[in-house]
Amino acid sequence: MTPSARFATVATPPGPFTVVVTPGPDGGDVVLAAGWTGDVSDLLPVVHRALRPTWVERVEHLPVLDVVEAHAAGDVGAIDAVPVRQRSGPFLEDAWEVLRTVPAGQPDTYAEFAARCGRPAAIRAAANACARNAAALFIPCHRVLGSDGGLGGFRWGTPVKRWLLDHEAEHAPVPA
Repeated sequence: MTPSARFATVATPPGPFTVVVTPGPDGGDVVLAAGWTGDVSDLLPVVHRALRPTWVERVEHLPVLDVVEAHAAGDVGAIDAVPVRQRSGPFLEDAWEVLRTVPAGQPDTYAEFAARCGRPAAIRAAANACARNAAALFIPCHRVLGSDGGLGGFRWGTPVKRWLLDHEAEHAPVPA
């Protein structure tokens, strides 16, 4: 278990966004969990039990919230370098890293994401990686759609997912 963590909330266009962080090895913050809620108790259960803090402190501001605000203002690449710590089995941990390679404005289907993970037949496992992601936005599981092109599910609701996809499509760099 992580002994302690800090959390803060910021307003975003689709609703309040809360992030839980812990100190990283370099002294900067590492995201343990994040999502569109004003209640930290919605986030703590999705943190792996080995990483779940025993105590969390509310703070007025965290530097990572500047990145969230930059993303909301149109800098959709601002989230790319934010350090995240999640734990699970090898496939899920690898899949979460692969999610960070899905470009803003160019969502994958679950089948394409499974192939991107090197396991094209593992479509359900790929969908499970999205469903079990504790660090929404920073691990952009919202960039994966149903195989029929529909939104599929999203822990924070399909209206939030639709806003994110539309926002990123509007502000993403045009592929070369």
